[in-house]
Amino acid sequence: MSEPKTPTPTPAGDTYKGWVFKWTNYIKGYQRRWFVLSNGLLSYYRTQAEMGHTCRGTINLATATITVDDACNFVISNGGAQTYHLKASCEVERQRWITALELAKAKAARMQAESDDSGDDFSPSSPPAAPGQGGSSQNSEVQSALRTLGSKVEDLSTCNDLISKHGSALQRSLSELDSLRLTGEAGDKIRQVTERATLFRITSNAMINACRDFLALAQAHSKRWQKALQAERDQRVRLEETLEQLAKQHNNLERAFRGAGQSNTATDSKSSSGPGKGEASDEDDDNEFFDAMEEAPEFITVPADPQLHKRSSSNVSGFNSEICADDQSLNEEPLAMNQESPSQELVPLKKRRTRIPDKPNYSLNLWSIMKNCIGKELSKIPMPVNFNEPISMLQRLSEDLEYHELLDKAGKCQSTLEQMCYVAAFSVSSYSTTVHRTGKPFNPLLGETFELDRRRESGYRSLCEQVSHHPPAAAHHVISDRGWTLRQEITVASKFRGKYLSIMPLGTIHAVFEKGNNHYTWKKVTTTVHNIIVGKLWIDQSGEIDVVNHTTGDRCHLKFAPYSYFSRDVARKVTGVVMDKDGKAHYVLSGTWDEKMEFSRVMQSSRGGENGTEGKQKTVYQTLKAREVWRKNPILDGAESMYFFTALALTLNEPEEGMAPTDSRRRPDQRLMEDGRWEEANAEKQRLEEKQRIARREREREAVSQRTSSQSEEGETIDEDSLTDPSLKSALHDNYRALWFDRCEDKITGEQVHIYKGGYWENKDRGNWEGCPDIF
Repeated sequence: MSEPKTPTPTPAGDTYKGWVFKWTNYIKGYQRRWFVLSNGLLSYYRTQAEMGHTCRGTINLATATITVDDACNFVISNGGAQTYHLKASCEVERQRWITALELAKAKAARMQAESDDSGDDFSPSSPPAAPGQGGSSQNSEVQSALRTLGSKVEDLSTCNDLISKHGSALQRSLSELDSLRLTGEAGDKIRQVTERATLFRITSNAMINACRDFLALAQAHSKRWQKALQAERDQRVRLEETLEQLAKQHNNLERAFRGAGQSNTATDSKSSSGPGKGEASDEDDDNEFFDAMEEAPEFITVPADPQLHKRSSSNVSGFNSEICADDQSLNEEPLAMNQESPSQELVPLKKRRTRIPDKPNYSLNLWSIMKNCIGKELSKIPMPVNFNEPISMLQRLSEDLEYHELLDKAGKCQSTLEQMCYVAAFSVSSYSTTVHRTGKPFNPLLGETFELDRRRESGYRSLCEQVSHHPPAAAHHVISDRGWTLRQEITVASKFRGKYLSIMPLGTIHAVFEKGNNHYTWKKVTTTVHNIIVGKLWIDQSGEIDVVNHTTGDRCHLKFAPYSYFSRDVARKVTGVVMDKDGKAHYVLSGTWDEKMEFSRVMQSSRGGENGTEGKQKTVYQTLKAREVWRKNPILDGAESMYFFTALALTLNEPEEGMAPTDSRRRPDQRLMEDGRWEEANAEKQRLEEKQRIARREREREAVSQRTSSQSEEGETIDEDSLTDPSLKSALHDNYRALWFDRCEDKITGEQVHIYKGGYWENKDRGNWEGCPDIF
């Protein structure tokens, strides 16, 4: 690290700029930052180049305290959330900064005192209102309001004079009556009326005097009001100028991005100053999880040469006709379905709901709950429903079928390589619902199920069951009348790191197509939830996926690029290449996991230049025009008040006839949360979790009893201390058996998984749920 520059004042003598070391965290320690002291504000940046667009933090010295730790260290704090621990390179430099900071603090405090002064004149530092702008109109509005107020007070004064005049006349008349020396009840009445008239006159005078005092006070403070309005106007002007500058920078970045996208040559240079997509965060909030270094692309795509296109016309025409045939068959598919099952036309489809109750606005101190949960598994943290969304993890898993039509199209493809493109797009589409969904699904109870019967609308039936609680695992099976089957068992591993939450789905997803018996497998990528404690929550997906066709050996490698503040590339980008078993590329996929995916036919590939310092060569693919394979459905109106649910998600918790007693739709705490009764939902959630713990302890006692009896027969003994033995604990967990899924070894992956054994839909048709446990 080079020696930091000594801060030097500007010729005006009221601005300091220079390098100072700032404490960031216990991992990175002190980091060099560029500090600027101006107008009573101390701001800092990562580099000098950032001064034009990204400020990492600012502290107002008017209310700050400055303390010296030792020869080089000093601390600046505003008594609130902002505290800067700084270190100069030497004692002389530290003293220069302390002197400059103390002078700036004194000046800032003096300016603040002048701004708080209630005198009639404007402060010399307050700029006058620019002619033709909002300042003069605001001043005129204040003067108009004062004139109106004065007019009303004059009206009250006139009324007071009339009241005094008529009140005096009334009192004289009453005095004359009193002088007649009336006795008895009449005299008492006259004296009572006289007293009331006098009291009324006194009250009226007090009211008028109060109004006059208010008018005088308003006139005395009118200048201060005008000054406050002027300060607000100046602040608004500054904000407008800042927004205009940001808009220009954003426009320049967009133009630079378009220019880079249209270039056919590869570039390995990196941008070190351009801001990325998203908000600028304080200090190291931008990319602690993914560092600022942008990874170079693994390949480059360029338009294919027209001559090459002509030479390959036979292949290309065959490819185009294949696409047209597939599209035509897909468009005719609903008609074919109706022809095969004409009885379905006679029964109208069920009308699904399109809204749920709006999300209530309940406040909650997140840190008070999360500070004791750092490093723990997310599934073991007792969370209130305030962090949830009113669906379970089983229902969230069923949302993978939001774009099931991609598998429908894949089942119609004549080419297995093109079929791979649709399967890969389907694997990406399952993340599109997560971009705004920051709520946590309910952890399913052991034995909880969820069915999604869309056979009449979409041709498929889906069933999920929670087959394990620690670790939490859910088995999922989908069968479609349109020639495909989908199954998966997902175990979620998660860690809360204080600043972000990492969610790692473990398990393999299988898709099997009747046509050609093609068997595909892939896994899920890592989901990261950022700004858990401070700031706006946002979600990122990162990692790599290999979609493999075990029948043909075809493979698609997908890469989810992590968000990088310094990246010039589009955010949430996904790229991939479809290759045959020999490693030859046939299609290139590109897009984003929150918007759309496209694929292009590769006509020719070649090795390009070296990729950075690693010496690797990038592959250049010449492709035909890209074709859109998937696009995300638009966000529903009012989705922000309905947890950003999609059209499918809104129907997942809708009650239906004939559901199993263990179905997630019957879960009471989830239903209470959807209805907006969160306090009751929290109490019900605790009851269900305690009921599940009791059931688990009962199963453990039964397992211990069985193990004890078996070992007694063999002449062995067991005591309670052996419960700490891991082998015994695993035996205890094995005591539970899923109801609709059997545990076996997967023939493709060799993993121990749960496979659907059948019987659920048959039992539903018979209405027989005798074997279902009582979990709610």
